[in-house]
Amino acid sequence: MITVAPAWRRERHPPTGLARMRTRQPKPLPHALAKSGYKLPKVFVPDTSRCHFEGIVADVTRLIPLPRRAFLGIGAALAAGGAVATAKLATAGQPGGHPSAVWRRRVVRENALPGDRHWRIRHLGFPSEIEGYAGQASVLPGQPVRLYVSTTSAGYRVVAFRMGWYGGDLARRVWASGPQRGRRQHARAMARNTNTIRADWEPSLTVPTDGWPEGSYLFRLDADSGAQRYVPLTVRSAHTAGKVVIKNAVATWQAYNTWGGYDLYNGPGGISDYANRALAVSLDRPSDGNGAPLFLVYERKVIELAERIGLPLAYVTGMDIAARPHLLDGASALISPGHDEYWCPAERASVTAARDAGVNLAFLGANAMFRRTRLAPTALGPGRLIICYKTSYLQDPMYGRHNALVTSDWREPPDPDAESSLTGTLYESNPTTADFVVRCPDAWLFRGTGVRKGSRFRGLVGTEYDRVNPGYHVERPIQVLSHSRLTCRGIHSFADSAYYTHHGGASVFNSGTMRWVESFGGRNNFGIDAACGAFTRRVTANVLRAFADGPAAAKYPAHDNLHAVREWPGDPIAAQHDLW
Repeated sequence: MITVAPAWRRERHPPTGLARMRTRQPKPLPHALAKSGYKLPKVFVPDTSRCHFEGIVADVTRLIPLPRRAFLGIGAALAAGGAVATAKLATAGQPGGHPSAVWRRRVVRENALPGDRHWRIRHLGFPSEIEGYAGQASVLPGQPVRLYVSTTSAGYRVVAFRMGWYGGDLARRVWASGPQRGRRQHARAMARNTNTIRADWEPSLTVPTDGWPEGSYLFRLDADSGAQRYVPLTVRSAHTAGKVVIKNAVATWQAYNTWGGYDLYNGPGGISDYANRALAVSLDRPSDGNGAPLFLVYERKVIELAERIGLPLAYVTGMDIAARPHLLDGASALISPGHDEYWCPAERASVTAARDAGVNLAFLGANAMFRRTRLAPTALGPGRLIICYKTSYLQDPMYGRHNALVTSDWREPPDPDAESSLTGTLYESNPTTADFVVRCPDAWLFRGTGVRKGSRFRGLVGTEYDRVNPGYHVERPIQVLSHSRLTCRGIHSFADSAYYTHHGGASVFNSGTMRWVESFGGRNNFGIDAACGAFTRRVTANVLRAFADGPAAAKYPAHDNLHAVREWPGDPIAAQHDLW
């Protein structure tokens, strides 16, 4: 039995923008099921820092083995407690100094403008009270945006906020509509062959973006009744040369969006309805929960930090990278946020080419690029349908015709190409909660943190985790920065963060834990404390500043320790093999 606080209508994925962590399965999955990609369902628990709409409280009293990838949210509740020796941090909580004196602070004029601390949702209300979506996931500055809104209220207003630092206010109000007449829009359509839901609504208003700087934005829909919802938008960069590129993981947002009863994990039966899940999801519908759940947990805090330290930034979505092969030409770095799971082949090819040309990469999460997708157009525009058959890949129309486009997981047949050739680490499993244990305290990424070998940060590893796995392609030289014992599905394994350098000049960092960005806020339900938040912010600031200077491999070479760490080749969870 799963008990969830009654604020939300279902117990599975993040109905709001939540801190995520998966539950433990009572018995390990049989090898065949684990190998097939069979997943467990997901439930979320909160990150309550700063009272953000980032979670719900879950109490798990009994679980049944269901599709493998589930319950981003409960492992912490099952994790054993215990005292943890916390490392002392120099200048805790503040962005640290650059490892190199060459770097000079770049002041972003935008963040000197006054912010608006009242950007957060104060009252969510019932889903039908107000909800909406944008007709474009991203636009260039000056391009208009169509909004589609449904409300049971007599009227509503729309306010647009650009997310950033803004002296700690974290957002700036850039636009507000006048009063709008409310209208309930009921129309929706379903593609039965893929269980794809779309809202077949009429456009409600068009928003001009003249004078809006590039960045990540939230429209807040304010119903006269008091109910509120977000609609996210990326005002994208036309060029990225000389800039650190922030990616908004729009495809992953939609994969977990249960609006209309279907997402890429479950059908209307909820957590046990994997067989009736959608095989393709559309951006032509609102998002569930507060409207921007994954953005708030896994992306907003990266933007806050990067803009606070004054880096030259560009903003894009994964769809933009896929559609424009040269978009990353000349960029200093690409930043993948805390949960960036769904990638299409065109995006991977573009990012790989950028890495090969010297563009640094930072993966600030775990489970990055695990799923292979295919993009298709909808009535509202190109790239708005995300196709992913996963374990049903034999039904994919591309199977046997163009196997490189078949939407199985990247490491699986019919055209296996494990993500670790780009990400460095390899996604292993979930759920878990474990301490992050430092292995290489002298690594340049840890400068200014005061850590020693064996320094521990409670609860930082989870709910999904990666490991450096020599059973798949591993870029060399690679330096395992942390090597953290954990227990997942009853098996003892390790989680790793790692850093490798590429012969093309690029450096690549992977945090190896989904809670990396989430931890920036300090204390939360997983045992993460203020010192942990100061540590992850400082390491990330070090990475951002070093990567902002361009190809970093020559200046910050990786010191290969793969042999010394004695990483195990293969999947210990599927093999039921303890690593310690």
